[in-house]
Amino acid sequence: MTSPIESTTGIPVVTATTAEVVAGPWPNYSNCRHLPDRDRWEVYAMAKASRGALEDRGVVMTESYDAFIARVTRELDL
Repeated sequence: MTSPIESTTGIPVVTATTAEVVAGPWPNYSNCRHLPDRDRWEVYAMAKASRGALEDRGVVMTESYDAFIARVTRELDL
């Protein structure tokens, strides 16, 4: 019997701790432009927190952090 991480095909096994994960595409926030300014800032904070939580778990984003911030502020009209 093989263990769950043993390859029987000769292909190297990649575990969650060694794999580089790339996430995307990221949600579009343009549909929140109609919200009051305070609510848009809250959506902005939640977007940053969501990205931070993913990065803390080892997820690598294709969009740089600076590009992410520029896009979210543009989409939210902040």
